Amino acid sequence: MPQTTLYDRTGATVGSVELSDELFAAPVNEAVLHQVATAQLAGRRIGTHDTKTRAEVAGGGKKPYRQKGTGRARQGSIRAPHYRGGGAVFGPHPRSYDQRLPKKMRRLALRGALTAKLGDEAIRVVDRFGLDEIKTREVAGILAALNATGRVLVVAPASDERLRRSARNLPSVEVILADSLNVVDVVNADCLVIEQPALARMEEVYR
Repeated sequence: MPQTTLYDRTGATVGSVELSDELFAAPVNEAVLHQVATAQLAGRRIGTHDTKTRAEVAGGGKKPYRQKGTGRARQGSIRAPHYRGGGAVFGPHPRSYDQRLPKKMRRLALRGALTAKLGDEAIRVVDRFGLDEIKTREVAGILAALNATGRVLVVAPASDERLRRSARNLPSVEVILADSLNVVDVVNADCLVIEQPALARMEEVYR
């Protein structure tokens, strides 16, 4: 069973904590990670882009010139695709980009991402943040003491309004609930700061 250091909010070592084999000692399948991350990013697309076909472009009701006798190619409308201001050919239309993936595949990818972060020594487990008030400087100080630099993903066991509002002014810090983890956020983070009670919630949800 893998272990990691347990810190307090001052960055001091207060012991060690055992991590779940299922979450932090799982196989890292890069192909599955890529597929799940691609599907998740595709699902974030709104898909409201739209272009007008020649039937939807305004104007062009009258035939530009007579069919025969001009020496030119016959034309039926100045809103044909080859005219400036004409309709688009094979342009995008509103659609869903959702890609359905099996639940087991999504879980496998998330476990692999957590295992990879542990292998990169990018995980910090803190006993608690314990904020008494909403204060961005206090959260920044705790993260600095934990040597959590770059893009930081803070994993909280439950909704914590003080923590969320204190961290929202830090552009490189994101707070996420333990039961809402996803592959893209975990992979993008340079450092994961996990509150100790969140580990039990993660094991309960993702095992």
